Amino acid sequence: MPDLLIDDISMRFDLPGGGIVEALKNVTLHLKEGELLSVLGPSGCGKTTLLNILAGFLAPTEGRIMLGDHRVTGPDAERGMVFQQGALFEWMSVRENVGFGPRMAGVKAAERRETVDHLLDVVGLAQFKEKAVYELSGGMQQRVALARCLANDPDVVLMDEPLGALDALTREKMQGLVLKLWKETGKTVILITHSVEEALLLGERLIVMAPRPGRIHQTYELPFAEMGVGQDLREVKKHPDFAKTREEILSMIWEMEEEIMGRNEGAHA
Repeated sequence: MPDLLIDDISMRFDLPGGGIVEALKNVTLHLKEGELLSVLGPSGCGKTTLLNILAGFLAPTEGRIMLGDHRVTGPDAERGMVFQQGALFEWMSVRENVGFGPRMAGVKAAERRETVDHLLDVVGLAQFKEKAVYELSGGMQQRVALARCLANDPDVVLMDEPLGALDALTREKMQGLVLKLWKETGKTVILITHSVEEALLLGERLIVMAPRPGRIHQTYELPFAEMGVGQDLREVKKHPDFAKTREEILSMIWEMEEEIMGRNEGAHA
């Protein structure tokens, strides 16, 4: 799997009534294959914009995205996306949802069935393969979304708040599953989240983005994702460095939010 290069990305949006919103400015990041990155930041710092550029849904105003030796110019199966809501086909069964990408790619039925059965076993849904999506809980639907993404065998998995709508217990189980899949598949994973705790648990590397224009404010290299593979995540959270880093990042983001609020109040004064 190739390395991913975010090379001096900037993104500006023209407003209908005139004026410009500078969503991202001079963002540069090099991810090695198989790296797990989590991205944090206050509201409006450009996290989702960056992810949409990586997915190929948006073209940056300046800079480029390189995956291996080629430039990203649009959506492609080499980059898989998992959304906050599963974006599944509710009229299809679990099996049909997971096998949709390979079927569109012309993969033969026998090979497709083998891939789908393996992935549903990995995400713990082997007994639900013939169920309709609407019959599943939110956590189960996100498991289907993960399996569907992996069925396309992407080099990079992009995750936009994929666990944000889940209850606390289901979310913790899904965090463990994300770590398991990351370790077993060797995929490069980029996770956007608003949860500092989740970013610490699921990021080998964690970046905190500054408010608009979005840019990298702070970078952390962390041991917790590796520690959490196959271990109770509640035990990982007891590590003294976990609590210390969490408080440091929370204070950092809180100060940014205060700055944004002050800026907005000044604009409306």
